[in-house]
Amino acid sequence: MPEDDLIRKIFVLRKRATHELTKEGRRFYICSLSTKTIVYKGLFTSDQLWAYYTDLMNPKFDTYLALVHTRFSTNTFPSWERAHPLRVLAHNGEINTLRGNVNLMKAREGVMKSDIFGSDLKKLYPVVEPNLSDSGSCDCVLEFLTVASGRNLPESVMTMVPEAWQNDKTMSQEKRDFYNFAACTMEPWDGPALISFTDGRYIGAILDRNGLRPSRFYVTRDNLLIMASEVGVYDVDPKDVILKSRLKPGRMLLVDTQEKALIQDVELKSKIARSRPHGEWLKGQIMMEDLRHADLLAKHLPLAGVHGEVIKSHKQGILDPRLSMFGYTTEHIHMILLPMIKNKKEALGSMGNDAPLACLSRFQPLPYEYFKQLFAQV
Repeated sequence: MPEDDLIRKIFVLRKRATHELTKEGRRFYICSLSTKTIVYKGLFTSDQLWAYYTDLMNPKFDTYLALVHTRFSTNTFPSWERAHPLRVLAHNGEINTLRGNVNLMKAREGVMKSDIFGSDLKKLYPVVEPNLSDSGSCDCVLEFLTVASGRNLPESVMTMVPEAWQNDKTMSQEKRDFYNFAACTMEPWDGPALISFTDGRYIGAILDRNGLRPSRFYVTRDNLLIMASEVGVYDVDPKDVILKSRLKPGRMLLVDTQEKALIQDVELKSKIARSRPHGEWLKGQIMMEDLRHADLLAKHLPLAGVHGEVIKSHKQGILDPRLSMFGYTTEHIHMILLPMIKNKKEALGSMGNDAPLACLSRFQPLPYEYFKQLFAQV
């Protein structure tokens, strides 16, 4: 059996077992079922790992790569399945867009298709397994994209963790087209986060576009790449170091063990961006503005709008519609603008907000004030 077919069958088996054996009050999690990698982890300190998994003490145990991570839970209760590393990644930081990411991934399950899996695709749902951490949810989606979509691991990582590309005038058109197309298929998993990943062939790391997590790496004369969140995790003679650098926001570093190559960000992303005709695909995209224009033309109306549009007059001041259009409320005017005009300086304030909830306010708050962002403050 070809290795790719075996990987897919194992993936279906593991997902189906997880979904059917997990019941209320009973957790079931397979941390490692792969032809290329083995995951060792637990609820203990780093020193206890060697004594718990005795095969790691065997001198014959050898590997060409290792992904190691020790952390404590910051926004979830600690449990064995949430310990790092996960099946594909290890993650330092927080995914602060998690709820939207998970909900949109769930919504896509009704429209996703796969020539690779066919009818077996439904056996992989839900893509995001329940009761996992933000890291675990990200791991589920990254593995799913890699196995089910035909993308390799670095392309899947690029899709989920994009650069700040919209206003980058120096970015190549091919790369911009890639990110534009990826934005149509997957919303960004934003941190702050440093994500390291491996599937047995590729091993690398990416820093999200916020750039708020440290990442340092060395390359030695004997072709050893060492990456960690800080310098000094692994002792190296400075004379043996031929490259010393760090990851910048949105940048990726990758090692392809099959090609025995260290690939830097520019070369890697340029190659991936040119691998598919993303620009041609974007030309077939239907925008909301296109639908509006088609509707106006069907009604024989000019594209700029309807002739004879009446502009209503309103009282000036708080009822001026321009204030609402630009997001000003009564509270903004009385608490922020008027004190600035009167005293010629910004009003003093504090981080605490003792204002009533939007539903109880007397000041007609804006729609977005009825919602609160859920994120981990670290």
